[in-house]
Amino acid sequence: MELVVTLSDAISALIFILPSYAANSVPAIFGRGTPIDFGRRFIDGERIFGPHKTIRGFLSGLMAGFLVSAGMGAILSIELLLFGILISTGALGGDLVGAFIKRRMKFPPGYPLPLLDQLDFVLGGILILYPFYRLSRGAIFLILLVTPAIHLLANMIAYLLRIKKNFW
Repeated sequence: MELVVTLSDAISALIFILPSYAANSVPAIFGRGTPIDFGRRFIDGERIFGPHKTIRGFLSGLMAGFLVSAGMGAILSIELLLFGILISTGALGGDLVGAFIKRRMKFPPGYPLPLLDQLDFVLGGILILYPFYRLSRGAIFLILLVTPAIHLLANMIAYLLRIKKNFW
């Protein structure tokens, strides 16, 4: 089975990934405050998501992804508002699933887990959109290929700007 990546795949990937990146990155800037798990612990005694996943971070990520989608929709003259809400919710939900998995593995908040850290939000977005919008295999391939490098670069920049405590 041959995988062919087209220009249409690249455009679909870009439309998909920009709101996801915004939703995933903005909480690092605007997060803090009340943890989304309210400090509760799971049956294993560990926090459900940990202290870095906050209500304010979730809402700011949701708003950022929505605004990026609205801006892209205005530029491209297409309706992307529902898409923006779905993709942002999926990206943030995927990030929460990643945090949940890391807590179950007893990793402290901020501890790196390669690929899960870079792809949890992307997979969450793909899954939540699947019933409404199916990306091509080429678009998914491009997203999975470039996201780890972009994620690492963005984290390094955030670290240099003292937004994040770790460069990963």
